[in-house]
Amino acid sequence: MNHIMRYLLPAILMLCSLSAPAQALFFDTANVSAVAATQAEIMRKIAEARAQASADSARRAIRSIDELYTYIDSADVSEHNEYVYQKALPAYTLAPLVYTDYIWVDTTANFHADFSGNPAFRWIEEQQAMSRKLRNMQRKMFFEHPELVKYNINMLPEAPKRYFAVVDPTAHTIQMEEVTVTPGKTTMSSLKVKKKHWISTFNASLQFSQAFISPNWYQGGNNNVNALGNVYYNVKLNPVYHPKVLFETTALYKLGLNNAPDDSIHNYSISEDLLQVNTTLGVKAIQHWYYSLTGQFKTQCLRSYPTNSTKLRTAFLAPGELNVGLGMTYNYSNKKKTLSFDASIAPLSYALRMCLNPDVDPTLYNIPAGERFSNKYGSSAELKTMWKITYNIIYTGRIFTFTDYSNTQIDFENKFSFEVNRFLTTQLYWHLRYDSHTPPSRDPAWKNLQMKEILSMGFAYKFSSL
Repeated sequence: MNHIMRYLLPAILMLCSLSAPAQALFFDTANVSAVAATQAEIMRKIAEARAQASADSARRAIRSIDELYTYIDSADVSEHNEYVYQKALPAYTLAPLVYTDYIWVDTTANFHADFSGNPAFRWIEEQQAMSRKLRNMQRKMFFEHPELVKYNINMLPEAPKRYFAVVDPTAHTIQMEEVTVTPGKTTMSSLKVKKKHWISTFNASLQFSQAFISPNWYQGGNNNVNALGNVYYNVKLNPVYHPKVLFETTALYKLGLNNAPDDSIHNYSISEDLLQVNTTLGVKAIQHWYYSLTGQFKTQCLRSYPTNSTKLRTAFLAPGELNVGLGMTYNYSNKKKTLSFDASIAPLSYALRMCLNPDVDPTLYNIPAGERFSNKYGSSAELKTMWKITYNIIYTGRIFTFTDYSNTQIDFENKFSFEVNRFLTTQLYWHLRYDSHTPPSRDPAWKNLQMKEILSMGFAYKFSSL
């Protein structure tokens, strides 16, 4: 071995003199060949490395041939053949480099043993060692000499080939084979996606409140149990496939019941009973504006009575209201679907009020005595807002107004929904109503203004087609 090393001494001394820059140069020149660099470029780099080595000659660890002999005699060089991977790199190492993605720095020491010494794992440890060396070489070229890496995998005109590993434990080999696809055939079948022309939403909730007061409670009071149910259904035409047509229908039903301790005739009273249907049909005019026809119908479903009275106050279609308007509608929704706003203005509107139950006094609902219907013409407007404040807090608001230019009716509804989880919600409902036909209240502070406020908590269920 000493005989061989004597012939290699000049080359080894030159490499040692170059120190760290020379070692980096060895890999650089190999990779430069991989990307077909010119001979002049290689010679220029060698000259630069020699100049740098001359400046750092004072730091050379081996300064003479005698020192090199001493190092060779004291080090068991042959030992590294058993623990460090030294086989030739595969031929594809010299192919043009293609940047794939970021490669983390390999923190493994240079003389770290690649092999454990167990013959059973030798074949896979060789593959791992070779892969580590190739990774280090690629990283050096990618981030220290990016000008020599001419290709990027994301910019190649053809998709890169895919390979899979075939392991043969008996022969201790790993063979990479290309994934082939037969032309004209697909490896998997896809389901046909049907267009969804209609978007529907369904909500239902049932909420309760309860209070118990002992007979000797110092402030007095009555026990009470309240229940509030809501059912909401909305269906609209998908604007993605029908951008020039606006069609939306909403149907809702609310029912509120509470015990009546002060009523000696009835066991319970109805605090809320509303069946309402709203429809909007429009044809696009410009941007968010549509020529539209709007309709609204609402009535009660159950019979209700005043406290300690058998006189019927409301019933189905007593009263009932129908409003139809012709005008324009503004429709807006942001990209995140967290805010939507609709404004319908109908200069031509028709309002119909009815009281079909003969036991209900029609004059309570602005219908002349002895009549069952009241017809009015005028103008109407409706504003609707939905704002998803946070992921679990939603505000919905609605303002509806109708005027026949002698009397005015305004409904202002607000609802805050606080979703505790998927099935538990808390709702704050606040409804203001102004009707110039309604007789003024005995309380001068309210006059023609009416208000209802409900705070409840309970169960909820939601369903949406999107």
